[in-house]
Amino acid sequence: MSKKKGNIYELKAVDFLKNNGFEIIERNFYAKKMGEIDIIAKKNNIFHFIEVKSGQNFDAIYNITPQKLNKLKKSIDYYLQKNNLDVYFSLDAIIFKNEKIEFLQNLTF
Repeated sequence: MSKKKGNIYELKAVDFLKNNGFEIIERNFYAKKMGEIDIIAKKNNIFHFIEVKSGQNFDAIYNITPQKLNKLKKSIDYYLQKNNLDVYFSLDAIIFKNEKIEFLQNLTF
């Protein structure tokens, strides 16, 4: 996904989250050598670390590989340590396919 296209879908994801009662904490958190977390949001005292993916003719969920999940987990751990947080959290994904939105919560890693 190009950076421009990625930004468009991230903005759509932010709107979706806000419309569903989430507070956006941060976008594009970058943890050196670990990876980037697209969106960090909060709802009901639970932090949600959200990966945004899109695809037109394929299911973009398949772009979230075990290696990507591992990098996301390390980035989440780093974010929690850096901000001295001991909170409940969930690793989620927002998937766009042909303009439809699917919100997958609590991906396992």
